[in-house]
Amino acid sequence: MSYNSTSMSSGGGNGAGRRNFEFGRTHVVRPKGRHQATIVWLHGLGDNGSSWSQIFETLPLPNIKWICPTAPTRPLALFGGFPYSAWFDVGEISENAADDLEGLDASAAHVANLLSTEPPNIKLGIGGFSMGAATALHSAVCHVSGRYANGNIYPIHLSAIVSLSGWLPCSRALRNRIEGSRDGIRRAASLPLFLCHGRGDDVVAYELGEKSAGALSAAGFRNLIFRSYNGLGHYTVPEETDEVCSWLTANLGLEGFRFN
Repeated sequence: MSYNSTSMSSGGGNGAGRRNFEFGRTHVVRPKGRHQATIVWLHGLGDNGSSWSQIFETLPLPNIKWICPTAPTRPLALFGGFPYSAWFDVGEISENAADDLEGLDASAAHVANLLSTEPPNIKLGIGGFSMGAATALHSAVCHVSGRYANGNIYPIHLSAIVSLSGWLPCSRALRNRIEGSRDGIRRAASLPLFLCHGRGDDVVAYELGEKSAGALSAAGFRNLIFRSYNGLGHYTVPEETDEVCSWLTANLGLEGFRFN
């Protein structure tokens, strides 16, 4: 199942004085068993939601509804302004790179909007690959701090975050966004995160993924697992996918298929 594009201004605001972002087609994989959780999954740079939805059709996770949106096509500084489907603009992938806060907030708001209509008893999560993983981690920080980077209220309660071959944007501001709030410290300690990274990644360096996990842990994200894979480049493999399935089943309390 898929449906067409929507536009979103950054951080759930009214869009005044801000860029509007046209998001592409969203693909939905319905649960094959009892619906217990909904996860928005964010693709990597230049990809679309369809490719990941085909993978989720085959996973042994019958209680999860997967929502796979497609990022806006935008000029990307990394490639000299050439247009790519991307969740935010980026000039280089490093911990010292400038952060496109407006683009990050707009994508986080789009994801929050997709999750906002789920039933109240359903657990909600966000995952992604590469740039999509970076957007998922940005959403995690928005959830924990209770606000987007621009100060607007973040409206969604998250129960799980998965990051494959990703990195943490805005890492320098992380502690300031959390430490001023007792609720933020509590939410950071309780939110489950599963980060995976290949040691042979030549697009998002393994060291950047490792530093991102360290920054999150230091800021109070205590329920965090960082898994490394020898020889893995900037892609996913069955071993990693199997571990994600096991982690989601355990952390979301999924029942699997039930036979009477």
